[in-house]
Amino acid sequence: MKKIFLIIAIAISGIIYAETPADWAKLSFYADSNAVLTTPPAVVFMGNSITRNWVKKNPDFWASHPEFAARGISGQTTVRMLERFHADVVALHPRAVVILAGINDIAENDGEIPLEDVAANIRTMCRIAKGNGIVPIVCSVLPCDTIAWNKRIKPADKVVALNKMLKQFAADNNLVYVDYYTPMATDKGGLKPEYTKDGCHPEAAGYIEVMNPAILEAIKRAGIDF
Repeated sequence: MKKIFLIIAIAISGIIYAETPADWAKLSFYADSNAVLTTPPAVVFMGNSITRNWVKKNPDFWASHPEFAARGISGQTTVRMLERFHADVVALHPRAVVILAGINDIAENDGEIPLEDVAANIRTMCRIAKGNGIVPIVCSVLPCDTIAWNKRIKPADKVVALNKMLKQFAADNNLVYVDYYTPMATDKGGLKPEYTKDGCHPEAAGYIEVMNPAILEAIKRAGIDF
């Protein structure tokens, strides 16, 4: 009987291993970019598609700030970001890290997860940063009332609740908190239509009119010269 159970266990573990990508957190995604850095960036932006699209939709911002390094990967949840936090942040030795995360957890990209656990993952990233002499800057989740890739989810209230947790954590730990939500939200908790096409991701106007000035001011408040 024990032998049968062992065979079943081995078979199941083999299935799980086969279905789990070897680089599930995409540690290799920025490996080449990280390897060619000759000096530490002043600030690393850790995030998901909203950070990655920032580079694509607003390239002038990044061209004018070569001391900033964007490390956003589309679709990533906070669990995956936490897994690659050392490779894409700590190992680069920046003075500060901007953390913008959470919407993909709310969208259940990796399955259902309690909001408190999402906040805990972000808090852990902040603590790892501080432990390595890096100043963490906590960003609100952008407003969103529709998830195009998961229509079942009603995100608006969850975004508000997560932002409340993040803002309180920042206040309790004397961290800079960046409120993208308030200037970008409709009265129903959605992203203003002039800033988006799909209700979740900002277009160039959102970055240029709101996010650029907000983050530059936040970085200065954090005491980082650039």
